Amino acid sequence: MPDTQVLDPTTLKFGIGQPVPRNEDPVLLRGEGRYTDDVSLPGQAWCVMVRSPYAHGVIRAIETADAASMPGVLGIYTGADLAAAGYGTMRCVLPLKNADGSPLRNIERPALAMGKVRFVGDPVAFVVAETKTAARDAAEAVFLDIEPLPAVTDASAAATPGAPLLYDDIPGNVVLDFAYGDQAKVDEAFANAAHVTSLSIRNNRVVVCAMEPRSAIGEYDAAEGRFTLRVGSQGVFGLRGQLANDILKLPVEKVRVLTGNVGGSFGMKASVYPEYVCLLFAAKLLGRPVKWTDDRSGSFLSDQHGRDHEVQGELALDAEGRFLAVRLTSFANMGGYLATVAPLMGTGNFVKNVQSNYTTPLIGVRTTCAVTNTTPVSAYRGAGRPEGNYFMERLIEAAAAETGRDAVALRRLNHIRPDQFPYQAASGSAYDSGEFTALLDRALAAADWDGFSARKAESAARGRLRGRGIGNYLEVTAPPAKEQGGIRFEKDGSVTIITGTLDYGQGHWTPFAQVLHQHLGVPFERIRLVQGDSDELVAGGGTGGSKSLMASGAAILEASDLVIEKGRVVAAHALESAVADIHFERGRFSIVGTDRGMDLMDLVAWLRAAKALPPGVPASLDVRHVFDQAPSAFPNGCHVAEVEIDPETGITQVVRYVAVNDFGTVVNPMLVAGQAHGGIVQGIGQALYESTVYDENGQLISGSFTDYALPRADDVCGFATESRPVPARTNPLGAKGCGEAGCAGSLPAVMNAVVDALSGFGIRHIDMPATPERVWRAINVAKAAA
Repeated sequence: MPDTQVLDPTTLKFGIGQPVPRNEDPVLLRGEGRYTDDVSLPGQAWCVMVRSPYAHGVIRAIETADAASMPGVLGIYTGADLAAAGYGTMRCVLPLKNADGSPLRNIERPALAMGKVRFVGDPVAFVVAETKTAARDAAEAVFLDIEPLPAVTDASAAATPGAPLLYDDIPGNVVLDFAYGDQAKVDEAFANAAHVTSLSIRNNRVVVCAMEPRSAIGEYDAAEGRFTLRVGSQGVFGLRGQLANDILKLPVEKVRVLTGNVGGSFGMKASVYPEYVCLLFAAKLLGRPVKWTDDRSGSFLSDQHGRDHEVQGELALDAEGRFLAVRLTSFANMGGYLATVAPLMGTGNFVKNVQSNYTTPLIGVRTTCAVTNTTPVSAYRGAGRPEGNYFMERLIEAAAAETGRDAVALRRLNHIRPDQFPYQAASGSAYDSGEFTALLDRALAAADWDGFSARKAESAARGRLRGRGIGNYLEVTAPPAKEQGGIRFEKDGSVTIITGTLDYGQGHWTPFAQVLHQHLGVPFERIRLVQGDSDELVAGGGTGGSKSLMASGAAILEASDLVIEKGRVVAAHALESAVADIHFERGRFSIVGTDRGMDLMDLVAWLRAAKALPPGVPASLDVRHVFDQAPSAFPNGCHVAEVEIDPETGITQVVRYVAVNDFGTVVNPMLVAGQAHGGIVQGIGQALYESTVYDENGQLISGSFTDYALPRADDVCGFATESRPVPARTNPLGAKGCGEAGCAGSLPAVMNAVVDALSGFGIRHIDMPATPERVWRAINVAKAAA
């Protein structure tokens, strides 16, 4: 390692730990962001998709003659055209196995349905025209002769004998029968337990509802035989690989992916979609760029949905209240096709996250993944992490109520202690750090836990039910894969970071610049960031699984060390000294024991002006480095929510909220608080408002914002957030990741509070979303039963 000294962040205005405002915000707030739909290319045509109005049916014919004769239409294409061009298919990339050891039954999905449609919105054709209006008019004129078939929309119903079959080669609609854990030992623990708590829990399906609908532009350079896709994504490197290897069957250098600003994704924009394949096909065929932008109605149907699990959760306790085992028996809804990582959430991520921060020696997870006549399901903020914690926290609250124990004391009793680290969890994870009980106690103090009775009495005086709930969580981040940490010194005096994660709203530019500024002493205001051009990358894991800072941050640190190593050689030549005598500190190279030296940026300028260099002296300080990998990290925390319920209407409001989190090293506390706020609100949305509803024919009933409720600003209270960090030992920065933790804490905190408020009626559990109708009905059913 080079002789370096990292700058003290307390002396740096823009160092690690400082609440530096986001660099991109002035541009975005002025409306100067450049999203995909803002881009218009010379000569571009427009694409509009033709989608199935039926959830399940046999395609008898697609009649396009009338539509093709309409003004401005350049072409109408079907799955047969793409197949004739030799384009590949989309599929799940996870090497999962069934309980018997056989592989997952994968599905090769063509970009356009052929032979059969399997959900409302399934694309069957597309129109390209001179204008968007002309393309839309022609798309409406395409006649689809589809023979409807019976539909099934719930995973448990799909796996029932006699259910309509989506695929002839997938018996019972089951693509995966997943099992984890020593079944005999788990069964024995439950058989010998002093108490067993069991809950039937529905993890409701949600629509992602990103601010920016999906949009893309396909281009083809005939001279170079090269495709370019401009698209909102979560990482251009991986998307290019999927397009080149799986779809286009080309070397990756023949494909370029460009991503500008992205208006939200939460997992949904990570992979290839059918529309992107259609655009590239048409661009090559027509010899001009082809653009497509979805409307909101199309987004509800075609964007991958999130969640959707039916779970039977069980917790076994001994006579003292110690956890012996947890068991989840689940159905996971895959939708009509298998998305890239569709089974992950209800399988491996249930396993990794249900244990949370508790010393649970045995875990059993059995999940039936089934296809249904619904929009495909994939990762959504947390992707199984919030769910695992939600199941455990609901089971703990129910167990405490059933055994007459205090739920807080039950958590403390079962927490992993600091002296137990490193802790080998039953999930297979190796926890490296955490102070779970101390963090819980701090959250209770910050929430004024002991003052709740007075607030409850005040609410009762106004005719309201008040409840409080805890969400004590630990989630396992995705392990950072290979990630680029490029540093390029530009001619204009700026410095460019090049890395393969991608900012779709998080604000990567500022914290990445803070890391580089602190380690190299580069002026903060001169630092730029490139993430969205696949031509610039030699590696890149994209953004997802709360790993961006751990991956890109570590890559930037290692790349900075390489810059210093090269800089010492250059400085030795410039200062006429031996390399061994060159020391780097606070952004400056100097000769040990003297006052002779050069600042890093001055050295860069000197090097650029140098006429000739002797052998062994680098001609540039630029670095193109790839960080290898690091283990997962384990962000954790405790959220405490209080709700008020109007028993006459069932309306529930979150009126008080405190979150204390351990995200390890916090590079920018302002951005971390923003990430926490966003995740909390999304959790509140799922807990109280959001529900994706299909009718018996597979029609999406909640297909617009008229029917699908999102939380608004006045639906939430102010959030008090605190940081109680214990730096991770799994990555050079000590960071633990924060992007998904808000959901992991808020789902259980809010729903535990709702159940607590309703407990006076004898209500033990209520499923998400706790809508006014559902809460009102539960109250009145309980009154009638009493």
